[in-house]
Amino acid sequence: MSRRGWILAAALAALFGTHEAFAAGGFAVTSSTFKDGERLPQKAAGNNKSNPNCVGESVSPQFTLLNPPEGTRSFALLMFDPEGRPPGGVSHLVAYGIPASVTSFAEGELSRPSDKFIGGIGTAKLSVYTGPCTPPGAPHHYIFTWIATDLDPKALKQGMTRDEVIKALDGHPKGATGIIGTFSHS
Repeated sequence: MSRRGWILAAALAALFGTHEAFAAGGFAVTSSTFKDGERLPQKAAGNNKSNPNCVGESVSPQFTLLNPPEGTRSFALLMFDPEGRPPGGVSHLVAYGIPASVTSFAEGELSRPSDKFIGGIGTAKLSVYTGPCTPPGAPHHYIFTWIATDLDPKALKQGMTRDEVIKALDGHPKGATGIIGTFSHS
């Protein structure tokens, strides 16, 4: 892992503290698809057949949210690869307007439109999960950030980008948690 990667991982661990939050009964996310800090399975990789780096099926991971903060009305989920397409990174998923009653997603559920979330626009201009198409070399880090908000699930318009969602959420987070997966082209 590069120095930048270690710094990023340490900063995210300090910010989110998933393991510690889970142990203390705080807001946390788990996945049966992969463990925090470990490699995503190949089926989670992208499936664009015209790109030789897309070696998977673009199946979104499973997620379970635990202990959302009091007053949570909705969640947002942002999946981001900071090493992809330097210098801006790659936004693989922008999902928001997730009602507080929705605390889990099955594998593949974020890979298709659903009434459980509003699909924003990622780097690939899609409104659903798009798996990694990591080039050969060092693994990239895929950061899944879950944000609990005090916003009504229908408060934000459809088709927002990651940056637009972040701006719209200013002043509305109740808490955040995250999980990081890695992937490299094998």
